[in-house]
Amino acid sequence: MARRLTVPVLAALLLTACESREVEKDLRIVEVNTGWFDLGVVGTGMNKLVPSISLELENVSARDIESVQLNAVFKRVGEEQAWGEHFIRAIDPSGLAAGSKTQSIVLRSTLGYTADQARAQMLQNKEFVDAKVEVFGKHGSRTWVKMGEFPIDRRLLTQSSTRSVPGPSVP
Repeated sequence: MARRLTVPVLAALLLTACESREVEKDLRIVEVNTGWFDLGVVGTGMNKLVPSISLELENVSARDIESVQLNAVFKRVGEEQAWGEHFIRAIDPSGLAAGSKTQSIVLRSTLGYTADQARAQMLQNKEFVDAKVEVFGKHGSRTWVKMGEFPIDRRLLTQSSTRSVPGPSVP
């Protein structure tokens, strides 16, 4: 009798472990802050600003969730072509408990604006085009799903104004 019970229990555990979760239902994006991150002086002595978003993920499901990936796709307003991306494993295999939130997750484009102007003046330049970010999530074998879209605020972010702490997968 015990042997007959063991097989179905083991099968149920394996199915649960291999299950792909719907991140758009199980997680909510909270504590969102956007702006233009000051990368400092690059290359030929020019200042560089890149669009940035910091966010937390809240597990709104009744179960722990693990191994969630995020991809931030940055676009200039009025354009459909991606201007830059940032891919990260936001929740590592150790998981995020039901009702819990991740640490702050910072996602930045690799592309941005460079100029010999002061950083604050760059944001006021008549050639400056605002940006937005689309955040996509994925768990297991599911396809990427859009979890949110956020405008990039026209404000300057510096090392002291943002926490560059990735999700719980990085110490």
